[in-house]
Amino acid sequence: MQHISVAVIPGDGIGPEVMEEGLKVLKSIEEIHGGLRFEWDTFDWSCRYYLKHGRMMPENGLDVLREYDVILLGAIGAPTVPDHISLWELLLPIRRTFQQYINLRPIKLLRGLESPLRHKSHEHLDFVVVRENTEGEYSDMGGRLHRGTPYEMAVQNNVFTRYGVERVVKYAFNLAEKRRKRVAAATKSNGINHTMPFWDEIVREIAARHPDVRTDIYHIDALAAYFVTRPESFDVVVASNLFGDILTDLGAALVGGLGLAPSGNINPERAYPSMFEPIHGSAPDIAGKGIANPIAQIWSISMMMEHLHQPELAGLILEAIEEVLAERKVLTPDLGGKASTAELGGELVRKLKALSEKF
Repeated sequence: MQHISVAVIPGDGIGPEVMEEGLKVLKSIEEIHGGLRFEWDTFDWSCRYYLKHGRMMPENGLDVLREYDVILLGAIGAPTVPDHISLWELLLPIRRTFQQYINLRPIKLLRGLESPLRHKSHEHLDFVVVRENTEGEYSDMGGRLHRGTPYEMAVQNNVFTRYGVERVVKYAFNLAEKRRKRVAAATKSNGINHTMPFWDEIVREIAARHPDVRTDIYHIDALAAYFVTRPESFDVVVASNLFGDILTDLGAALVGGLGLAPSGNINPERAYPSMFEPIHGSAPDIAGKGIANPIAQIWSISMMMEHLHQPELAGLILEAIEEVLAERKVLTPDLGGKASTAELGGELVRKLKALSEKF
């Protein structure tokens, strides 16, 4: 029997609602695979916690999380707490302390869905973005000077280290070797004249070690356009923290919206827990209405299964999602249906159990 410890952080807004459905899937996986047991603890760290305690998590929060195999996150953020507090006091410390330097986001049009791109279908939209997740444009270096005066100024420094860039680019190329052997790297070296040429140099150095992988380096503005006009040309896209963040939201829009977009914050060396989450945010406008789409949360659990060396279970979860989408009988309002979060989650669990008979 393999016991897997899971730290569960439902978070804010629709986070607890979609997490509840995700945990139902974990229970189903235990029934399907008799040799797996998930032992989870739930932590109420959130903006509500901040308003009560003055911090997003306890002082020893990271030490607590360190002991788990994986982390499941629902969503963080609320109108009552500034984003720079909720993000910088919970999500980013987890990513950085646990060296989750790979942010992995699939851009895949699932069966049963149509892309807003008129002439693009499932075979055209199936790639993955590897986003650098711990440095780059989201570094905590800079500050404000002369606040409240006419000559007030703000400085934000980008930080690109050889170590940080090399490891994310190596990961992207190794992933491409297992897929369709194509890497596209995002840059803006024509306008950002220090960090981006440095990024490009490292991409070319590592590309030279993978002669069988086709490598293209695109300026970010052109790359965003190509996501729309020729997404079928992409296999693995590697990008800095900011560029990857923007590209993956665009990619999610091309394949059905943020309600369908999962992500993994990965520590490839497994020295620390990796974290899996939807990228849709806390959606306070629909929180508590019971209509949030739980698919991104459940797909993130499929990614977690892949990370835990359970590719068959990962594929089974994704197949269940596609079957339910293709049947179009139980869908939340964002997908054109009238089902509640719990109804869609329940249907996904039923489909998962039905498909498991061939597992």
